[in-house]
Amino acid sequence: MDFAPVDGSAGLSSEWRRSPYISWQALAYPSLKLGVLASGNGSNFDAIMTAIERSELRAAANVVICNNPDAKVLERAAQRSIPTALLNHREFESRELLDRAIVATLKQYDVDWVIMAGWMRRVTQHLIDAFSGRLLNIHPSLLPSFPGLHAVQQTLDAGVKLAGCTVHHVELAVDSGPIVMQAAVPILPTDTEASLQARIQGQEHRIYPAAIAIAAYQLARQTQAADV
Repeated sequence: MDFAPVDGSAGLSSEWRRSPYISWQALAYPSLKLGVLASGNGSNFDAIMTAIERSELRAAANVVICNNPDAKVLERAAQRSIPTALLNHREFESRELLDRAIVATLKQYDVDWVIMAGWMRRVTQHLIDAFSGRLLNIHPSLLPSFPGLHAVQQTLDAGVKLAGCTVHHVELAVDSGPIVMQAAVPILPTDTEASLQARIQGQEHRIYPAAIAIAAYQLARQTQAADV
């Protein structure tokens, strides 16, 4: 199943716009220092790390921040000797205070891009402003359709023929922000929420590293143009 950037194409070269299947691994951008926000299993984190280890994505994970003490992502990070920080949202009086602690931790670890990989908390403007244009999320639907919780079941209930996933820049409204990349997943007559979720997740693992590279490339070109 092919995929391509679907939004923000003005930031891409004319060559990319003519040939949307050019290799994302070949894009030029500064090496990235990632901070990963995750609440659960960490399979998208694992996919990103695999792309880094294969030298497909020019980046390093400086820290993994988790709000769930039982999340498997903490174990996945430890296996790779990546620093972790547990910031249990239940210990903060507000989302704003949690996000202030997140930003302080990200700065402590010299992070320049923030990757939400199964982060199950709404973010505030404080985090968005601290990493403007450098904060990405992945969602299991073809946005703008079916934002919010239970997106896969929403998709099935709507009776549509295509599901999918979306990587997008984060804005204050839930699952909004400019889209970087999407992948479509056909819905089968026998699909359940679990079976469709599994196939969507396979596409998430495939497109998230590519979307990070594309977003970094777009920002690098915009910065270069502004400096001219």
